[in-house]
Amino acid sequence: MLDSHWVASTLAVCSLATSGLFAETVAPEPTNRLASETSPYLLMHAHNPVDWFPWGEEAFAKARQEKKLVFLSIGYSSCYWCHVMERESFMNDDIAKYLNEHFICIKVDREERPDIDDLYMTALQIYFQLVGSPQGGGWPLSMFLLPGGDPVFGGTYFPPRSQGGRPGFLEVLKFIQKTWENSPDKLRHDSQALVKVVRQNFEQVGSDALDQPSRWTRKPIDDALRVLGEQFDPEYGGFGYVARNPQRPKFPEPSNLLFLLQIARADNPEQANDAQRMLCLSLEKMAQGGIYDHLGGGFHRYSTDRYWLVPHFEKMLYDNGQLATVYSEAYQLTQREDFARVVHAILNFVLAEMTSDEGGFYAALDAETDEEEGRFYVWTTAEMSDLLSDAQLAWLDEVYGTSGEPVFEGNHVLLLREPLTTYATQQGKSVSELLAEWEPIRSKLLATRDQRERPLTDTKILTAWNGIMISGFADAGRILNEPKYLVAATRAADLLWAKLRQSDGRLLRTYRAGEAKLNGYLDDYAFFVNGLLALYKATGDPKWLDRADQLTRKQIELFWDDQRGGFFFTSHDHEALFARGRKQVDGALPSGNSISAENLLLLAEALNRSDYREKAAGTIAAGLPTLDRAPAAAPRLTGALHRYLATENQAP
Repeated sequence: MLDSHWVASTLAVCSLATSGLFAETVAPEPTNRLASETSPYLLMHAHNPVDWFPWGEEAFAKARQEKKLVFLSIGYSSCYWCHVMERESFMNDDIAKYLNEHFICIKVDREERPDIDDLYMTALQIYFQLVGSPQGGGWPLSMFLLPGGDPVFGGTYFPPRSQGGRPGFLEVLKFIQKTWENSPDKLRHDSQALVKVVRQNFEQVGSDALDQPSRWTRKPIDDALRVLGEQFDPEYGGFGYVARNPQRPKFPEPSNLLFLLQIARADNPEQANDAQRMLCLSLEKMAQGGIYDHLGGGFHRYSTDRYWLVPHFEKMLYDNGQLATVYSEAYQLTQREDFARVVHAILNFVLAEMTSDEGGFYAALDAETDEEEGRFYVWTTAEMSDLLSDAQLAWLDEVYGTSGEPVFEGNHVLLLREPLTTYATQQGKSVSELLAEWEPIRSKLLATRDQRERPLTDTKILTAWNGIMISGFADAGRILNEPKYLVAATRAADLLWAKLRQSDGRLLRTYRAGEAKLNGYLDDYAFFVNGLLALYKATGDPKWLDRADQLTRKQIELFWDDQRGGFFFTSHDHEALFARGRKQVDGALPSGNSISAENLLLLAEALNRSDYREKAAGTIAAGLPTLDRAPAAAPRLTGALHRYLATENQAP
C-alpha cells in the first residue's frame, strides 16, 4: 500500500456536513461536460477549469487509451467541505492544469449514484484500515483509480497546498503521478489486494444456520433494545453519547426511534416503559435544541454536540420525512401536543420550501450562504435588539436564553432552555397563552430572516427520498386528521408514478427540469412502496395497495438474491462495478432490505399472499448475521422480525 502518511494526514471530516443546493443559475459559457447534467451538484462544477467527466464509459475509455489514472471526486450539494474543496482546488488554475494533464477527472453526485459512492467509500475505509490509519470516511470522497476503475488510494478533503503537517492536494497529485510513472506494477498490485478485501466485505451476508423461521426467537429484539439502552444519553436523549467527548456529533437516528415506538406499543410493560422513556426524552430534547428550526420549522442534519445546541445547518428531505412519521406516531402514542406541533412545523416547512410546482419534494437545503455556514439561521444580539421591543427581548431571553453567551461563532442559535410547559407553569399561564405571546416575536424574526440571501436548494427529486416524505405526510394526515397532508402525499405519489416509472414498470432514480434518468436502486422501490402503503393505510384507497403490489413484484424480479435471500442494492442488469453491494445496516437512511421486509409483511397481510411472507422471511434471514454481530445496527430490520414473530400464528 502507499505510504500511510499521505492518508493519515488528510482531513477526513465532513461526513454529513452541509452546504450546497442550487437554484437554476448557469454561467453563460460552460467549460466542461458537466454542463449537460441535471444534478445541481454537478452543475455547480460545470464551470471549473477542471476538465470533468460525468461517470461513464467515455471517461474510462479515455483513461485506458491514454494510460492515465482516474481522479474520482464524489460529493453532494449540501456538503460544506465539498464546497470548500471546490473553491480552493477545483477553481485553482494551477491545480486544474495539473489534473487535466495527468488524470482523467470524474465528478459524481453521491445522491444520484449511491452505488458508486458506497463502493468507493467502502474501499477508502478498508484502505485506511490496511495502512493503519485511524481515519474513517467522509465527503468529499477523493479517490484515485486505475484506468479500468479499480481503486488504488484515496482520502477525503485535501487543502490546496501543504499546511500544518497536512499534505496539500497538489502535492498529493504529484506524488501519485510520480508513483504511477515509476512503479505502475506496485499500484496495480496494491489495487488487486484492496479490491479483493472490498469484495469479501460485500459478500459477508447470509447464513444457512439462520434461515429457518421456526427457530427464530426474540433474542435479536431484546439485544437491540439492550444495546440502544447502553448507547442512550439519559440526560439529553439520543444515542452515541460518550462522557469523555461531549462534543461528539449526535444524529436524530429515526430508525432507532421507530424501533422504540414499536416496542413501546407491543411488548411487556417493562420493555414498553423503557422504550417510551428513551423515545420521549429524545424527541423532547431534539425539539428544544438548535437542531430544530424554531422559526421556520424542520430539522437540520445533526448536532455538533451532545446537547443538540449547534447544528450543521443543512436540511435534508429524508431526515424531515422520517421525523414527521416519528413525531406523528409518538403523538398517537402519548397524545403530547408538543409532538403534534413539531409535526405541523416540519410539514408546513416542507410544503413552503421543499415542494415543487408539480408536487414532488426537493432533496435538500444548503447550510451556507455566501460561503458562511449557518448565516441564514443565526442571530447577533444587535440584530435582535433592532427588531424587537424591550418587552419582546425580555420574553425571548427568558424562554430562549438569548442574552447568554452566543453558541456559534459569535451568533445565537434559537433553542429552548426548558420545555414550554415549564415556562408556562412558572408564569401561571397555559402553553397556548405562551405560544400566543411567541407568535408576534417569531413573525418579526422570520420576516427579517426571509429577506436574507437564502441557502441554495437542491431541486432534484429522488424517488427514494420522496417515498420517505410521502410516508411522513400520509402518516401525519392520518394521525392528525389533516387533509392537506394527504393531498401533498397523493400529489407526490402520482408524480412519481407518472414521471419516474417507465412503461415496463421499472423506476428511475432522479427527476429534475422535466427529465427523469438513471436506473432505480433497491431503495427507490422499497421506500416508494412504503410510502404507497402509508397512503393506503391513511385513505383505504385500493389504488395505492395495487401500485405497491405492482412495484414489489418488479422489485423481486430485478433485485432478489436467489442464493442468499434478500435483495441486492442494484438490479441484475445494472452497470457492473468491481463489486456488487447489499446494504444491511440502517444509517441516516434505513436499509432497503429492512424496509422491504416490512413492506412484504404488510402486503402479505393485506393481500393474503403467503409468497410475500416467505420473501419477508428470506430478507430477514439474510440480515440476521448482521444483527448477531451488531444488535442495534439494523433496528428497522429488527422491527420487521418483531412483526414477523407477532403475526406468526395469525391467519392472513
